[in-house]
Amino acid sequence: MNVMMLLEMASQGFGDRVAFTNGDDSLTYQELYDAAGSTAAYIKESGCEYLAMLDVSSLAVPVGLFAASWAGVPYVPINYRLTGHEIKALLERVVPALLITEAGRDREFSGHDQITVCPRGEFLDIARKGSALEEPWSMDQEDTGVLLFTSGTTGAPKAAVLRQKHLVSYILGSVEFMSAAEDDAALVCVPPYHIAGISAVLSSVYSGRRVVQLPNFTAESWIELVKKEKVSNAFVVPTMLARIDEAIGGDAEAELPSLRALAYGGGKMPLAVIERALRLFPNADFANAYGLTETSSTVSVLGPQDHRDAAGSSHEDVRRRLVSVGKPLPGVEVEIRDDEGLPLGPGERGEIYVRGEQVSGEYVGRGSLLDKDGWFPTRDAGSLDSEGYLFLEGRADDVIVRGGENMSPGEIEDVLLEHEAVADVAVVGIPDEQWGEAVAAAVVLKAGKTAEVQELQDWVKVRMRSSRVPQLMAFWPELPYNETGKLLRRVVKAEFAS
Repeated sequence: MNVMMLLEMASQGFGDRVAFTNGDDSLTYQELYDAAGSTAAYIKESGCEYLAMLDVSSLAVPVGLFAASWAGVPYVPINYRLTGHEIKALLERVVPALLITEAGRDREFSGHDQITVCPRGEFLDIARKGSALEEPWSMDQEDTGVLLFTSGTTGAPKAAVLRQKHLVSYILGSVEFMSAAEDDAALVCVPPYHIAGISAVLSSVYSGRRVVQLPNFTAESWIELVKKEKVSNAFVVPTMLARIDEAIGGDAEAELPSLRALAYGGGKMPLAVIERALRLFPNADFANAYGLTETSSTVSVLGPQDHRDAAGSSHEDVRRRLVSVGKPLPGVEVEIRDDEGLPLGPGERGEIYVRGEQVSGEYVGRGSLLDKDGWFPTRDAGSLDSEGYLFLEGRADDVIVRGGENMSPGEIEDVLLEHEAVADVAVVGIPDEQWGEAVAAAVVLKAGKTAEVQELQDWVKVRMRSSRVPQLMAFWPELPYNETGKLLRRVVKAEFAS
């Protein structure tokens, strides 16, 4: 198994289709295959053991991903938003390396005897003019395909190991070969160093869909590109969708007739945002995808029909599924367990465990975290309803323990978001001498709306137990999110502590 199989099938099945577009530049599937061969030869000649990619979304990203697999070295995308010191620390963990980066940054990382730096333009020149690597790619399913550094929100970034078997299993289990129409185009605006960026490349190639790259997201540029490129499919994180909604304005339908499918994930989706989006794009099929780096991307999906059924239902339990992440993909199992590792029943909150061929759960230097039966502890908290729909409650470590009572921040946030004046909210636990932890809430109000602390505290009190009422509440202009839409609770906690 090797991801190059996917590209080989694409080049043979629809080689003349455009595969990737970035500005005025593009590559067909056959050109992408040839480029992978040429740069694979360059990688082998360099003597490197890793291919590191420090770049925004560009044509070098898909070329590098497939070339690394052909050459038999791990592909290591690096977060270009990190400081120079942080990037160098990560590169030290993957030497000897060939580093591909944008022009201007190459000098920043040159001079290291175990890092060969190649500017993006030069790399793409080699891709188009070089000779293909003659030796075939390895079919050993245990080969490392990708090393992805986790965000490091709770400590130093860990290097997650995704082997060829995990990546290929995910694609074969979730994507139908050549399923895209010739005029289909997917807009990719998630960072290339995120698992969503990796899966977007692989799934689009296998389905035969043209990928339109948006290196730097703004709501205005996203809308403009959808119109210009007649984008049919797109993936966004919740914060992006909220900004798109604001940019379009009002409850009128968006004038984007080409957009037929809109997927989202990477963070918790507020009910109000998805309800507005459904009105904004009434002809689009919505899908909410939940996955992790360690699971090679998506493990559960709330599909288009689920969205329609929930939005149109008068039953609270069914309508609530709009904020769920749906049901597990075929071949993936999900289980909720308590602190002792015992399975919990429907509606009971605990830690989410997943199992399946695409699940890696392995880190460099730490080995595999899978238990003896192949289950991976995600460290995400959640629950399953009676029909098997999965609901996220944030990170397991985010649970607030007040006087021995476990409280989910997400549960309190959902109640506050029902208030007409609340646009966004983050609930965290803060140290308290009497109770161990107290509840604190950072609240963002909607434009033109006002609310008092006591008013919001009373709002929670009449809908939940008094122990869940935020003891401390502050109004913020915005909440801290990372670039993939995950709320940085540690930043909120630190701000309250100060």
